[in-house]
Parts: sequence; structure tokens; C-alpha cells
Amino acid sequence: FIVALIILSLIGLVMVYSASMVTAVSRYGVEGDYFYQKQKLALIAGFIFFCFAAFIPYKIYQEKKVLKILLGVVITLLALVLIFGHTAGNAQSWLILGPIRIQPLEFTKLTIIVYLSAVFANKQEYINDLKRSIIPPILIVFFICFLIALQPDYGGILLILGTVLAIVLCSGISIKSMLKIALLGVVGIIIMLVVLLVTGHIDTVFSPVRLARFTGYLHPFENQQGNGYQLVNSYLAIGSGGLTGTGLGQSVQKAGYLPESHTDFIMAIIAEELGFWGVLLVLGLLFFIILQGLKIAKRCNDPFGALLAIGISVMIGIQAFVNLGAVTGLLPITGVTLPFVSYG
Repeated sequence: FIVALIILSLIGLVMVYSASMVTAVSRYGVEGDYFYQKQKLALIAGFIFFCFAAFIPYKIYQEKKVLKILLGVVITLLALVLIFGHTAGNAQSWLILGPIRIQPLEFTKLTIIVYLSAVFANKQEYINDLKRSIIPPILIVFFICFLIALQPDYGGILLILGTVLAIVLCSGISIKSMLKIALLGVVGIIIMLVVLLVTGHIDTVFSPVRLARFTGYLHPFENQQGNGYQLVNSYLAIGSGGLTGTGLGQSVQKAGYLPESHTDFIMAIIAEELGFWGVLLVLGLLFFIILQGLKIAKRCNDPFGALLAIGISVMIGIQAFVNLGAVTGLLPITGVTLPFVSYG
């Protein structure tokens, strides 16, 4: 499992360098290896935290004090990003602290998984009593999603709701309770839309520029220089790669034609340079990581540990699916990156 993570991250590091070398100079006015160097430092720091976290008993995160601290930090960060946040990609979702850029959504995703896993594990005895077990945490999740909707970040909300659904389905509740939760979810979405309408944020969240992301992917060739530009160039990259690719570093689309080539659309560059076999390798490693995570959940006798492993594995799976769906035109472009591979 760990070896697969390291290999995938190193492949991502190489491809970030290849995909960003032209963009770094022409678009951002920095050295060609700028994004590579930042990604390398982030991987080193991430691996150090990874090793440190491996020695911390995971049951610590099940304690109520720890959960309250995590939720408090996440909600504070989401509130701060709405006030002082930096706008990128039509969403005010970044906090800039000197040389460090933080996207609170990344902390939010993991915190919600930990929180829901702990809550449902602690309430196994009365898991089907919705008023006591399900409704309180779901309301907190909807409040957090509301803060994310104000940025707005549709991709982030999609990832969170998909992961929440997986944890709820695996929490041990009955089918009858699931139907009640589904109804509650519909009501929650309606309430969220009403609040956005009343507060005057509805036009911000559903602006023509943002809605174009959803409409552009349906008929990209009808507006190749507008809404369909990114997807059409992604198709060109994938199609020109063939079975074996054009060769590492030989991509044409990364030379200013394909926007976000080192982040959201890095898989298109992998397809162009490494071909079908390169794509198969990356997808195989991702699938292996997700499958191993679910196997860990199956072997875990502790409800909290099992739900935690399920939540994290599903989150990685959904994020990969949404990213690949955008790159191939199966889903709207939502700005979701490919786990362990994309820059950042």
C-alpha cells in the first residue's frame, strides 16, 4: 500500500515537471522547474507528516474534545476564506499566509470523514434513531457545505456529499432510515437554495461563468474557443498519445494550449506523453490504493477504524472519478485535481 503511494506520487512529481515547464515561464514568469520544486518540497513535508501520523493511535481522533477542535478549526478556516480568501478559478477558496497557500477544503474533507466515522461508531446502539444519531451530524455537514457553496466550489461539495453518502451507507443503518435520510438531504438542499436566494448570493453561486462549466462539456466542439476550449484540447492531447505516447516531455498541448495542464488536466498530458500504457499504470496504482483501503476497512473489527478507512478510500475514488470524468468529457469541469498526481 505504502509502496504504491510512493510510486504514484513520484510519477506525479515527474509529470508535474513535464506538464508545467512551459506554463511556468510563459504564464507565470517563473523558472521552468518552479512547480516541480514546490511539489517536491510538499511531498517531502507530506511524507514526514505521514510517518509521524503513523505512530499516533487513530482512536485519539474519536475523542469528543479532538472532534470539537477539528470542527472548530475547519469552520473558522472556511469563514476566514470567505472574508480574506484569494480567488482562483472563479472560486474564493484559498488563504495566502506569506509563501504558504492553504485550501481549507482539503482539511474539511478529512475532518468530515473523521467526525462522521466517530459519531456513527459511538452511536451504534441506536444508529436507527435518526433524531439522536443521524440528523445532528448531517446538519453540521450541510452547514459546512453551505460555507463551501458561498466560495463557490461545486467540486468540493460533490466530493464531500459522495463521501458522506458512503459512510452513512456503511454505518449499519436500515433501508428505511436511509430513505428518511435521502428525504432529509433533499429538504436540506432546498433550504440551502432558499437561503442563498434570500441572502442575495444565488447569482454569485450560479453565475453564467460558473454554469458554463456544466453546459460547455455537453457540446464542446460547438464553441471551441469558448466554453469547450479546455475539453477540446484535452481530447487532442489524449488522442495524439495513442498506445505508447509522444515521449516524456514531448507534449504539444502543454505549450500554452491546454490550461491547467499540471493540475486539473494532468492526466491528458500523461495520455499524450506516455500513451495508453502510462494512463493504465496510473489508473492501476490508484485502483490498487483504493482497493487496499477498502480491504483494510473489511479487516478492521473496530467500527470507527472501518468507517475511517472506507471514508478515506471512497474520497480518493470519487475525486479520481470526478477528475477523470472532466478530462474525458463524461462530467462537467469542476476544478478537481487527481489525487497524488496533480500539482498541489
